[in-house]
Amino acid sequence: MTKGRLEAFSDGVIAIIITIMVLELRPPHGVGLAALAPLAPKLASYALSYLFLGIYWSNHHHLLQAVRHVDGRILWANLHLLFWLSLIPFTTAWVGEAHLDSTAVAAYGVVLLLAGGAYFILSRLLVARHGSDSPLARAVGDDTKGRISLVMYVAAITLAFPLAWGALAIYVAVAIMWLVPDRRIERVLAE
Repeated sequence: MTKGRLEAFSDGVIAIIITIMVLELRPPHGVGLAALAPLAPKLASYALSYLFLGIYWSNHHHLLQAVRHVDGRILWANLHLLFWLSLIPFTTAWVGEAHLDSTAVAAYGVVLLLAGGAYFILSRLLVARHGSDSPLARAVGDDTKGRISLVMYVAAITLAFPLAWGALAIYVAVAIMWLVPDRRIERVLAE
């Protein structure tokens, strides 16, 4: 089966997830910049989550550029990824409301960890479908950055209980690591 419906569905779900997140933001009670101060945790958690969703959307797009066909296993793996991404608005709101409570910050990390794991599974299934000598396999390689991200999420979840700010710093570091453009797939497809 072709990949078009998978791409369109995924794009729609991610757009809805972002919409749900922004609808959770409420305007301040008051006027002026000082009225925004109590909303700072909510705005910060929204910005970080928006960044993560943008990273997932961009990488998902690049991954599917190198794909010709999908099968049932890939469809389910994609749904698995979208499930974990769909929980980001919940944990984002919780972190913002709880003002960096350790449990909320750890839960945020668990969702990021499981989304990262789901993305890894999806990429491995796509490589298996297209062969170990495919352009996709050459582009994805052993996905060192993905594996490092998962380890960093586990470290952040563990750190969240004694030091929630430290865990958030690790989440930000993962996001920054993924912001560095990854041109592997573009390079392989250009060959």
